Amino acid sequence: MEDIRSSARLYGSVRLGEHAHIAQGCVVRSESGSVAIGAQTAILENSVVIGTEKAPVKVGAKTIFGHKCIVIGAEIGNLCEIGNGTLFLPGSKLGDRCITGEGTLVPANTNIPAGSVIVGRPGRVIRSLTKADAAMIKRMRGGDIALPQDTNIRTIENTRGENMGTLYAYKGKKPALADRVILYDSAEITGDVQIGEGSVIASGVRIIGNAHGPVRIGKHVQILENTVLHLLPDNELVIEDHVTIGPSCIIHGTHIGPHTIIEAGATVCDYSRIGENCRITAGSLVKQRDVIPPGKQAEGFPAKVTGNNPDTSRPNWAIREG
Repeated sequence: MEDIRSSARLYGSVRLGEHAHIAQGCVVRSESGSVAIGAQTAILENSVVIGTEKAPVKVGAKTIFGHKCIVIGAEIGNLCEIGNGTLFLPGSKLGDRCITGEGTLVPANTNIPAGSVIVGRPGRVIRSLTKADAAMIKRMRGGDIALPQDTNIRTIENTRGENMGTLYAYKGKKPALADRVILYDSAEITGDVQIGEGSVIASGVRIIGNAHGPVRIGKHVQILENTVLHLLPDNELVIEDHVTIGPSCIIHGTHIGPHTIIEAGATVCDYSRIGENCRITAGSLVKQRDVIPPGKQAEGFPAKVTGNNPDTSRPNWAIREG
């Protein structure tokens, strides 16, 4: 039997092998049955896994993910050790018995051969697996690295359900949600927060509008899984219409223009300003007071403008509306 912890959330049809473990705070979103997780694989706390028809997720057996990993449309082999905060982008492939360092970013459409150690942002192979690495992989699995048969894979069906997330007042100020806002059941919103019509606040999102200032979110905005929105004192956080904020982002008191895309795992700091139709690539850091001009793409840690935004359409990994 699989082990799904109480605060984990699965959406859609997810194929889980026997004794797969989905830890507290994890979110797995599977469009059209596009996520398969092998037997005895463990996905640890606050990780996010997103599969779509165009970019499915397949994870092998006895692979261990650290905390706060992000997997979007990737294929990951058997017996891998995935460091905390690793980010896999669509089309990436990781072979069997690979190890990633903490915070590694595996770029889209990257193919990592079996038996590799990969680190960095973007990730690069620094060496092949050593005998010591192989011994560690075996030790972490109690000395048993035999791959289980896939005879007991189950399909878990789940939906967003009827319950909304939780709204908290703070010093008399209550969150205000316009019509047709979708608030997933494990999302939480506190204080002076306003959200416009048709926006989507996904599972595990935390929006905190306490004594530090107002949070204003426009129409048809998507804020995806396990993202946190907050701000410093005497500031404000403004997100204009049709913005998409990817999973596991940290968004502090900034101003984000309409139709901008913030990709998975990005951090945007206070007093920054991002223009309309921009793209902040996955894992990037927008520093305090940085300004990203309209229509530009920025990437890196810290983020620098690298050119024009090549695609202003809502990404495939966003939540399908309707």
